[in-house]
Amino acid sequence: MLTISEEQVRKHLPMGECVRLMRETFEALRAGTAVNQSRRRLFLPTGSTLHALAGAYGKYFGTKVYATNPKYGAHFFFLLFDAETSRPLAQFGANYLGQIRTGAASGYATDLLAAPGASVLGVIGSGFQARSQIDAIREVRKLKDIRVWSRSEVKRASIAQETGARAVSTAEEAVRGADIVVTATSSKEPVLDASWIAPGTHVNAMGSNNAQRRELPTELVQKADLIAADSIEQCKIEAGDLLLAGIEWSDPRLVELAKVTARPAGNPVTIFKSLGLGVEDVVAAAYVYEKLAR
Repeated sequence: MLTISEEQVRKHLPMGECVRLMRETFEALRAGTAVNQSRRRLFLPTGSTLHALAGAYGKYFGTKVYATNPKYGAHFFFLLFDAETSRPLAQFGANYLGQIRTGAASGYATDLLAAPGASVLGVIGSGFQARSQIDAIREVRKLKDIRVWSRSEVKRASIAQETGARAVSTAEEAVRGADIVVTATSSKEPVLDASWIAPGTHVNAMGSNNAQRRELPTELVQKADLIAADSIEQCKIEAGDLLLAGIEWSDPRLVELAKVTARPAGNPVTIFKSLGLGVEDVVAAAYVYEKLAR
């Protein structure tokens, strides 16, 4: 069994390739040739949490397990197996694996749902996930302006310098007039106002995977013409953006991304609610494994 490091994942999995892999992943989910198992969590009185999610695609299946504690950080691992024999193939350090596939999933959703000529990106958040969101969206749209805001002036200046974005002084300045918006925060409360979102805007909401946290206000969820979820099953467990907005799961505007084949006609407001899927990890990890097992 191979042991694959974070550095090897960085070396062998470029963002453009990962966006392509996420396109394959959602096409396979649409065709019924991939399987996803929603995340489950074990909560301890110490504040530590064990998270587990899994999936299968082609010749491979696998699981990601990670432990988190708000005081002591997070530790990510992914295990890849042969689908036919169940033979273990590789163990990954999976922090970067999760980061890049999350960004790449938004890249695929943006390519599908944003206006073809979209060129202005507004980002709320300045952590490592925000960086991968910018990288992925650059793969699918020619961006002329990237605006970044977060609560930390130092962090937003840092990400702006690293990515070539512009650090702006308010969330509204980042969002208003943007063709594509990303929310990549740990906020418990909405980080933008629905009135800032113009017709034709696409929003990637990926910061919250907790039923009690949300980045989007109820008014924006109500305003959207299409809400594409990576997994509705998982949304029912942990998508605070939707749960706290009181969405009806039978709402025809809510569909799984795998079932979306084109941007709605007209000038729609679209939302991609990203929680992160185990099958995304499987596909990305299998690609790296095949590069290293030759």
